[in-house]
Amino acid sequence: MFSQLFLLAFTTLLWTASVSTQGLYSKGSAVLQVDGKSYNKLVAKSNQISIVEFYAPWCGHCKNLKPEYEKAAKGLRDLAQVVAVNCDDEMNKPFCGTMGVQGFPTLKIVKPSKKSGKPIVEDYQGPRTASGIVDAVKAAIPNNVKKITDKGLSNFLDSNNETSKAILFSEKGTTSALMKVLAMEYLGSMNFAQIRDKESTAVEMFGITEYPTLVVLPGGPKEPVKFEGSYKKDSMKDFLSQYASPSSQASEKQKPMGKKPEKAPKEEAAKSEEAAASFSSASSSHASAEASEEAAGATSVTLEDESNPTESPDPMVSPDAPKPVDIPDQPKPIPALIEEKYLQERCLGPKTSTCILALLPEVGDEEVLPEAANLALASLAEIADKHVKRESKLFPFYSVPTRNTGSATLRDALKLGGERDFELIAVNARRGWWRRYGGEKYDFHSVEDWVDNIRFGEGAKEQLPVTLLGTEDEEVKEEEPIVPPIHNEL
Repeated sequence: MFSQLFLLAFTTLLWTASVSTQGLYSKGSAVLQVDGKSYNKLVAKSNQISIVEFYAPWCGHCKNLKPEYEKAAKGLRDLAQVVAVNCDDEMNKPFCGTMGVQGFPTLKIVKPSKKSGKPIVEDYQGPRTASGIVDAVKAAIPNNVKKITDKGLSNFLDSNNETSKAILFSEKGTTSALMKVLAMEYLGSMNFAQIRDKESTAVEMFGITEYPTLVVLPGGPKEPVKFEGSYKKDSMKDFLSQYASPSSQASEKQKPMGKKPEKAPKEEAAKSEEAAASFSSASSSHASAEASEEAAGATSVTLEDESNPTESPDPMVSPDAPKPVDIPDQPKPIPALIEEKYLQERCLGPKTSTCILALLPEVGDEEVLPEAANLALASLAEIADKHVKRESKLFPFYSVPTRNTGSATLRDALKLGGERDFELIAVNARRGWWRRYGGEKYDFHSVEDWVDNIRFGEGAKEQLPVTLLGTEDEEVKEEEPIVPPIHNEL
């Protein structure tokens, strides 16, 4: 009897270990599964951006995230790698420890840098939804596509002719994620640019009659070549690869620069053991907390409102993990409208009332928002917080990043500044008016005075162009795909 019980317990243990090692994602999943050994080659040294989930198969939050994460992987196909690491696997524990994993699931965005094998790693703190993950990864893709106007056309054509050039003529002012990905993959072997349809000199010079149109300048005496295929990644890469020159960056990486002193094997082993021990301790505490938490499996992973992309369910963390510092009386940031349909639904629909919109400027990968924009956002957050505490009603405030295609539409229709400029406006689609902030300062009192003038109907207003107003039929449908088809992005 004892032997039979022992055999049953041993079999159960083996089965549990097998399930744990297999992880959450099957071989047919769109999620790429890596371990501590393959991470360096497949992620760290890749020229693609990646989002990496560090998880444990027994974690309730990880199980709840799985369907959303797999949905995000399908939405990001051809744009980014969606990766998962099973930190419950003994072989991966030292690696998860070195990556600073203290709770599950932990999500990190990994971006290529100028140094091969030394990527930029950032914690993902957004919504644990497919749409939230997709939007955050798309926004994190470095933009190496230069925007060219008629004024700068000659300079662009005359410079950097040692490599070929790819030019996308588009009706849109924003750069699609697909073009950013292609420019990143051909970095050093081809220069990428985008020209809008309103740049008449460039359009006439290249004989552009439809949009989008992709043109390659092979360099030298060769004539420009137009792309005639489907605007999907594989077709575009087949075309571009014919004209891409060998990457100068790649050749630089191959040059021997002298060997750096290698760390002693004992030192490496000691660090690895220390990381594994530290991670195992945190993981054990996490597992105990998971086992005793009755509602672990009830964490909501339904589609969250993308107008507030900064909110996220907290991952389970070790009780020994450092506690965040509490900063009292900090007003909550104003929500962001990151898709045009939400801008239309909340502020430009036929039944919408007044909205304050902070149109954010476009910034480069290593740039930050200008001081005026940051100060205005802080002032708006403080004003909103003030009315919340007073329990008084106030129309909503939203920020609108440039990746929201509605931002460019608003700027064009209202004849505002370019995408590098910050704009603060008020709109009321139901009554058909809009108003621009004309002050030079964005401190709390200046912005509040402007908001109060709008509240009390003071000051001049301008008529809102009819082209911006939505109709009764323009409602957000639940059956719409979370991610639009990639070929529609250009």
